[in-house]
Amino acid sequence: MIGAILVLSGPSGAGKSTIIKESSDNIGSYYFSISTTTRKPRDGEVDGVDYYFVSKDSFEEDIKAGNFLEYATVHNNYYGTSLIPVQKALNNGKLVIFDIDIQGHRLIRAKLGDITTSAFITPPSIDELDYRLNIRRTDDKDIISQRMDNAKKEIEAIHEYDYVIINDDIKTASEEFTLIANVSILKQSRAELNDFIIHWLKTTKN
Repeated sequence: MIGAILVLSGPSGAGKSTIIKESSDNIGSYYFSISTTTRKPRDGEVDGVDYYFVSKDSFEEDIKAGNFLEYATVHNNYYGTSLIPVQKALNNGKLVIFDIDIQGHRLIRAKLGDITTSAFITPPSIDELDYRLNIRRTDDKDIISQRMDNAKKEIEAIHEYDYVIINDDIKTASEEFTLIANVSILKQSRAELNDFIIHWLKTTKN
């Protein structure tokens, strides 16, 4: 059996990273897909841990080479997912978790929809999102304004996701995420199911 994919989306400030961290001991073996980006690292971010930070020219070369499972432009920067580590994790039967935007979710659904489960994570209101973005003090006012505008567009795509987690309480949200993650690993591809049907229909004569 190959692994499965769990796509997480939601506005910046929704708490996706915190939820994954809180749930990590309860969701079995998984690989968190690290995105490649052309944006500058924030304070405390480490290359190869938080993101792979590359130049715009390097990113565009990888696009031409077909080295991305998905990629998108967000706030004037490229973000993308390299195919090689994802395929390796799937072959090892792991759950591959993505933290990507709605464009990335659509692309993965189109390519690997039969093994993909998705959840949209959001604060309970736009006012709460504005509060969280301002209190964490990692972005200037222009970037926060961009993130708020983007969030208003993202929320319109919420119906495209299998599940919605309203992160009003981190403990409850983490418990809901754990349930979703543990169910998603059971999702099997069409090819796997076809192989099982063939195996099941075989008769063995002793």
